[in-house]
Amino acid sequence: MLSHRNDLRIAIIGAGPAGLCMAIQLKKAGFENFIILEKAAGLGGTWYHNRYPGCACDIPSHLYSYSFEIKEDWSRPYAPQQEILEYLEHCSQKYGVEKHCRFECTVDRSVWDEKNNEWTLELRSGETLSANIVISAVGMFNDLNYPEIDGLERFEGTVFHSARWNWNHDLSGENVGVIGSAASAVQFVPEIVKQAKKVNYYQRTANWVLPKEDDPFTEETLAHLRSDPLAAKAIRDEIFNQLDSAGPGAFEMLRPHMESSGKQNLELVNDPALREKLTPQHPWGCKRPLFSNHYYPAFNQPNLELVTEPIEKLTTHSIVNIDGEEREIDTLILATGFQTTKYLSSINVIGRSGIDIQEAWNDGAQAYKGVTTAGFPNLFMLYGPNTNSDSLITMIEYHVEHALLHIQRIANEALDWVDVKADHMAAYNEQLQRDIAAVSVWHAGCTDYYRAPSGRIVTQWPHTMSTHQKMLAVLDLDAYETSPPESKLR
Repeated sequence: MLSHRNDLRIAIIGAGPAGLCMAIQLKKAGFENFIILEKAAGLGGTWYHNRYPGCACDIPSHLYSYSFEIKEDWSRPYAPQQEILEYLEHCSQKYGVEKHCRFECTVDRSVWDEKNNEWTLELRSGETLSANIVISAVGMFNDLNYPEIDGLERFEGTVFHSARWNWNHDLSGENVGVIGSAASAVQFVPEIVKQAKKVNYYQRTANWVLPKEDDPFTEETLAHLRSDPLAAKAIRDEIFNQLDSAGPGAFEMLRPHMESSGKQNLELVNDPALREKLTPQHPWGCKRPLFSNHYYPAFNQPNLELVTEPIEKLTTHSIVNIDGEEREIDTLILATGFQTTKYLSSINVIGRSGIDIQEAWNDGAQAYKGVTTAGFPNLFMLYGPNTNSDSLITMIEYHVEHALLHIQRIANEALDWVDVKADHMAAYNEQLQRDIAAVSVWHAGCTDYYRAPSGRIVTQWPHTMSTHQKMLAVLDLDAYETSPPESKLR
């Protein structure tokens, strides 16, 4: 019978912000028998992998840190990638969780063993592990999205995804093609224009790009923040309260101001014809908001060409548009993002009665309160379906706290497993989708980032962050079934 905290074998998949937070809180709660399985060579998750030029956070730095480990001396309001990675490494070392990590360790399959009431994890190395509890900390930004373009495999130049930047390749003097015009491109295109001979920038859809107040903090400000620990917390609380004051329900109210700010930012482009092509045709809030002070000025450089005609094909050394225009390129950078709506798609997860989680989610991923999903006992998701909101770190902390309540219950009551009831999950998601339907801008014709192929919005949380926290603060015991007495290990 599972009766002691160290009897529980816990596997955390992913050593990014979510996995590290879970590990730290497990240690604080007295759980030591856990392992973090990370496919990369180091910790950090998306901040380990995304190292493209100009990579930075688009959430204010002071909110992009754990509430229990507030960083006082961020260098600027929106921290660059390296600084965030260093912060996560600091947290790992301070709280002693790095020793629990196994790097370059890819989980290909996770199967619920109904006889032994545990998960069997199959690693790419051929090794097999077992765990009573599995924590999915793989997040939304782990499964790269590659475009389906005729001839991509024929291209003989250098090709890489922006989330796997090839720093061994020098773009100096090259003709570079960039496909994709969202978050990563907005940050790296202004940087590579300084280096490349020519950048052909292929835009399918223009996005709203707003300015951001990102001047580096002065030494005087940093000295004050370092000397007064409460000062950084006050800034963090103020940012949270501003973001949490209304939630997505305020999008319609905010939209005129945001679009006005975006149009003002567009005025940094000198050419009126270019400005027109860069002007979004969808309302602000329909897609992920973007922020940059350097994106639009880059279009004033003679070596950056915006291409809006759809791509027909690639040849061995060029991109051909449907209008017949052909542009020679040496290097192709795919700024095509991630498959954000395909939760857990990189792992073959098999639950009770042999059901595949992707089959269970054939209409789009869904969960109960974002953390558990019916038919998959003792599987807890961090930043799971319909939990995307203003601050990733803040929402992750709420999910970790909720998962820990389940884990403590399993340990304290000597349960083999807990599983959310299908009818409770269905009722929760029916109401959730009704609430999502009330956020009209999410239904203004944009696709991909929020929506599953079925059309269901599977990423977004339609209320405030504090509402999410209150919902997760206690366990809804009636919503869960547990292992019957006769199944207990003896």
